Amino acid sequence: MSGKDKIRKFRENLTFECLIQPTTDEVLRKDHPIKGHWHEKIFKNNNPIVLELGCGKGEYTIALSERYPDKNFIGVDIKGARLWKGAKYATENQLPNVAFLRTRIEFITSLFAENEVSEIWVTFADPQPNKPKKRLTSHQFLAKYKTFLKPDGIIHLKTDSILLHESTLEVIQEGGHKLLEANNDIYAPESHVAEEITSIKTFYESQFLAKGMPITYLKFVL
Repeated sequence: MSGKDKIRKFRENLTFECLIQPTTDEVLRKDHPIKGHWHEKIFKNNNPIVLELGCGKGEYTIALSERYPDKNFIGVDIKGARLWKGAKYATENQLPNVAFLRTRIEFITSLFAENEVSEIWVTFADPQPNKPKKRLTSHQFLAKYKTFLKPDGIIHLKTDSILLHESTLEVIQEGGHKLLEANNDIYAPESHVAEEITSIKTFYESQFLAKGMPITYLKFVL
C-alpha cells in the first residue's frame, strides 16, 4: 500500500460515524467518555455487545453482524488502514449493529464498563511466540476482559497457531476457567462445530487453509 493510499484511507476514516478513534491521552490510565455508554450513544438499543479483538479488516465482525442482526458487534484493531475496509463497508451498507474501535487492546478496560460486553471473538491473533504475556488470551489479558464481560460471557479463539491454541488451553486450566469446547481441526470430516465457526472465513484463514494448515477453535467462560 502506498503512502498516499494510506493517507486517503486515514482521511476517509474520519468521516465514518461507526469508527471510534480515541487518542492515547483519552485512554491512558483513565476512562474514555464512551465507556459504559455504547448501547445508548452508538447502537441506540440494548442488544448484546460482541467484540472481535484484533479484527484486521473487519471481515468476521461484518459477517457476524449480518448473520445476527439482534446483536451489536465491535471490531477492535490498531491498524487504521485495515479498519478502513470494514468501516467503509458498514457505512455503505448502512449496517446499524456494527462499530469499529481503533485502539491498542492494552487500553481496552478504559473503553468498556462492567457487564457491558456479552461475548468476545479472538480470530487469528498474533501468537507472540517470544512474548507470552502479550498473547490476547494470556492471564493478563483475560483479567482485563473479566472487568467488562458479563459473568456468563463467552470467549472464542479461532486460530491457525498450535502454539496459541495450546497455550490458551494451559491458561484456561491454570485459571480455573470453564472450557466449553476444544477442536484441533474444525474442518476435519469428523468435526462437529457450529456452522458460524466454519462458514465465516477471513482472507487470512482462506490462505491458511490453502496451505493445508489446520484451524483450531476454543470456547470458554472465565
